[in-house]
Amino acid sequence: MSGERQRFHCQVALVEGGLAERVRVEAVDGVVVEVVAGVPPQPDDVVLGMVVPGFANAHSHAFHRELRGRTHANGGDFWQWRQRMYDVANRLTPDSYHVVAERVFKEMRDAGYTAVGEFHYLHHQPGGTPYGGHEMELALAAAAAAAGVRLVLLDTCYLWGGVNEPLGAEQQRFSDGDAHRWLDRWHRLRDVLSEQAGGLVTLGAAIHSVRAVSRSDLSVIADGLPQDVPLHAHVSEQPAENQACLEAHGLTPVGLLADHGLVSSRFSAVHATHLTTGDIGLLGDAGATIVMCPTTEADLGDGIGPAPELQDAKARLAIGSDQHAVIDPFEELSRLELDQRLRLQRRGVFPPDTLWAAGTVRGYESLALSRNPGLPPGLRVGEHWDAVEIDAASTRVRGADPWQLPLAARACDVRATIVGGRLTRPGC
Repeated sequence: MSGERQRFHCQVALVEGGLAERVRVEAVDGVVVEVVAGVPPQPDDVVLGMVVPGFANAHSHAFHRELRGRTHANGGDFWQWRQRMYDVANRLTPDSYHVVAERVFKEMRDAGYTAVGEFHYLHHQPGGTPYGGHEMELALAAAAAAAGVRLVLLDTCYLWGGVNEPLGAEQQRFSDGDAHRWLDRWHRLRDVLSEQAGGLVTLGAAIHSVRAVSRSDLSVIADGLPQDVPLHAHVSEQPAENQACLEAHGLTPVGLLADHGLVSSRFSAVHATHLTTGDIGLLGDAGATIVMCPTTEADLGDGIGPAPELQDAKARLAIGSDQHAVIDPFEELSRLELDQRLRLQRRGVFPPDTLWAAGTVRGYESLALSRNPGLPPGLRVGEHWDAVEIDAASTRVRGADPWQLPLAARACDVRATIVGGRLTRPGC
């Protein structure tokens, strides 16, 4: 309804400058128009406890959730896990994809994620025959709408099976044939989503990895993709990827992407686990975002990326749950810090404000959802009214400093999520 006005009163809220008490938030049509601290509730306010901006899951593959708890028995490495993933991918239809994605998006919502960047490459039928329309993409959009989460569909270009290697049989449904056809489909999809998505779904773009595109593909993408569109890519997740890229192009993956003008402030490098000092400099100089997925990187044995070095270089940090071995923004943020403690053998690598930012505003920036990029985390005028209510008196966190909850709370401490002004309790 146009002009719908909502009023909430928060016992404690994360606002610009830190935590404040007795905060009143007013929103119109799902956008915050007023934030006032130190005031009592009004009779028509929705009264909440501790409220923080919504968490962003900046890297998701919804269908990977089907592998949770099914790949641990026989050890192996990333490449063996990938084969199991292909088996799942090629069983999915638009209908079954909708079912899987809605279940995953609801799990995210209940855990405190209010927005998700879905890194999507299941475009066509198994074997590569196109659907009549955009059935798989629309299944994801419908699933997000049903779950009540904000979706940025990162439609992914995936054309090669490896550096200078043709697609395998199990990868055929990912490919549009060439970068021009991918761009053509991307533009058609944008028009369809703008007509059907109802405000919660927007379209972004992704390059699967430098393994999945050629130099000429990168040139086409750089020329044809609108500059205001968020662009994501898996980068240096595995040493083997780096080695293949160096042998073929004489550049690291970051270097190759930068050589085509694709590393900029709208670019998000996912994982970025095995970087050179030069890579870190390129990403930092560009103001790019690094989407780290600590629970997935641990589950797959990928390694621990140089997060503090990237932040020192002025790159931005965000989080994703990737293959959904765990769906819990607090777990990702906690591991972002704790993994670095193990790596560097010291505590306090990231202060709490960095963790709050990585979980909330930096992820929204990565997905081009923030209307005021570059600011500290907090509820503020002009932003989407996307928020999370946390039970700061739960058995788990009772007595903790609320400012340090990224290291103490977990998804089970989420009492409600708000997306575009719509409040949902877990399980509803």
